Amino acid sequence: MKVVKTAFLLALLTACGSGKNTDEQAMLNSIDSAGNKGPHISEAVIDDLLQEIPSPLEISVLLKESGKKYNVDYLNSADNIARYNNNFQKAMNLGIYGTDLGYTNIYEKNTDGIKYMTSIKGLADDLNIGQFFDLETISRLATNSKNLDSLLLITTQNFNNINHYFQTQNRSNLSVLLLTGGWLEAMHITCSVAASDPKNKELNEKIGEQKIILEKVLKLLSFYKDTDAHMASLLTDLQGLEEVYKKVNITYTYKESSFVVVDGVMVIKDNSTTTVDITPEQVAEIKNISTSIRNKIIS
Repeated sequence: MKVVKTAFLLALLTACGSGKNTDEQAMLNSIDSAGNKGPHISEAVIDDLLQEIPSPLEISVLLKESGKKYNVDYLNSADNIARYNNNFQKAMNLGIYGTDLGYTNIYEKNTDGIKYMTSIKGLADDLNIGQFFDLETISRLATNSKNLDSLLLITTQNFNNINHYFQTQNRSNLSVLLLTGGWLEAMHITCSVAASDPKNKELNEKIGEQKIILEKVLKLLSFYKDTDAHMASLLTDLQGLEEVYKKVNITYTYKESSFVVVDGVMVIKDNSTTTVDITPEQVAEIKNISTSIRNKIIS
């Protein structure tokens, strides 16, 4: 079964109805300078990016399977929540904390996970999307990593609900920031692990593959460069990362799909291959730049 792809949070594990609720007026009243500026980006565009970005859970599984031990120092401290005063910081770090929660979940570090869930709920409340978070249910599901496909599917569905909610409020920029924050933290953690294991080909290739995702993130941020100073600054920072990725070559070779039987069920097997040409020096440079950008956001 193909693992469902999403960019957002393990924390988005409980849905709420799509009807109008009492928090809508509060959201309208709380819009700040990072809020309602910029163009309206369609849900289809954001959903397209959502399907392509590796989820925090997928990245965390890869890291654990590499044999590397849990390291809380890779993560943004849950106590940093008090530093985030505007919607740009809150949305970016909500995405970052979602990735951190996925990492703690895979390694079954429930005490740390509870801290991140609390911070996530706090930021969600500040952004007036707290109705999408049920800490009791999240706590129950986050302590069980046996059904990752189901967790990823539910996560995707709930991000879609939040994305739709932001769309109805003409605040698609917050969806972009949530996606970008989660992706950037996954990059930071993956690069940090790869730095301690430079010969790990799979990790290096995963980092190289992010060239494609970065191109899409830059495109989304570019829509806001003339109307939102925060997002324009982030775009400039990520364009520096793009310069390094220009040296990374990705080759896709198409091969016709075939049918195979898995557990008695006929499924389609994708025989196409992707080759990533990336050097240890490029991985190190990508790590330095992406971590620098991430540290700027969490500070």
